[in-house]
Amino acid sequence: MAHAFAALADWGTSNFRLWLVDAEGRVLAETQSPEGMGGLAREQYEGVLEGHLTALSAPADLPVMIAGMAGARTGWIEVPYLDAPAKLATVAEGAFRAPHAGREVYILPGVCQRAPLPYNVMRGEETQLAGAAAAGHADGLFCLPGTHSKWAELEGGTLTRFATIMTGELFDLLATKSILRLSVEASSPTTSANPDFIDGVATALEPGFAFTASLFSIRAAALLADLKPDAAAARLSGLLIGHEIAGIGRDMTIDRPVRLIGSARLTELYGKALEIAGHTSQVLDGSHLVRDGLFVAARLKFSS
Repeated sequence: MAHAFAALADWGTSNFRLWLVDAEGRVLAETQSPEGMGGLAREQYEGVLEGHLTALSAPADLPVMIAGMAGARTGWIEVPYLDAPAKLATVAEGAFRAPHAGREVYILPGVCQRAPLPYNVMRGEETQLAGAAAAGHADGLFCLPGTHSKWAELEGGTLTRFATIMTGELFDLLATKSILRLSVEASSPTTSANPDFIDGVATALEPGFAFTASLFSIRAAALLADLKPDAAAARLSGLLIGHEIAGIGRDMTIDRPVRLIGSARLTELYGKALEIAGHTSQVLDGSHLVRDGLFVAARLKFSS
């Protein structure tokens, strides 16, 4: 193996991913597992990390840079948030060293907003945004769709403000816990070409749209017009994503292509919804960006 410069870890709620990289950021080895923060006790983190490093034949003194939920209050060690505006290239200055007997292990902070901006937090997404900025996307509006979608504005590589919309979680709650569970097939895959999705987005973008008042119509359509469960899921998804984009459009300026960072399925849906709203979008590879953002942090921390 070529000489390794650092190990980079993206430690989320559900998953763990680790890369060994050289001094140019090239990947020498990698691994991933479902050993996310949500299933670990605090005393287990060191063992999990060392087990994966050993499996990749990492040198005993190789330093590690970690992003994500390992730095949350219920993670390995709580790393305080940095306040927005936050310069993404220097987020590593706020990293905390994890309790570890054998090597340097640092965990990156998240970013928060305080008054007068609406209170908000992110942990992990800022590293993807740092990777985007390092790749030349230092300005503009970014959308990271997911369980809790993030919308972020960057100016000159600085995260100036951001918003969180609980779209994915709301879909799950409405589709599995509310009256809509009787009509919606929550696991049904929705595509951007689905007419019910398109109609849901268009409806949500109409002036005066009332979100909560529209929801029961999905149940009623199943009873009165034989709306099928997969079509009901597509319409619910369209209403939620359209409502999200309409709200962001009132709060943030969408005057250039929105850069989408996320899974192929979600970026496809959000790209179509933005198109219906009259906007353009560009998809960026989130898995590469988080690694690039970690490398920016590792280079700052471990090159001195």
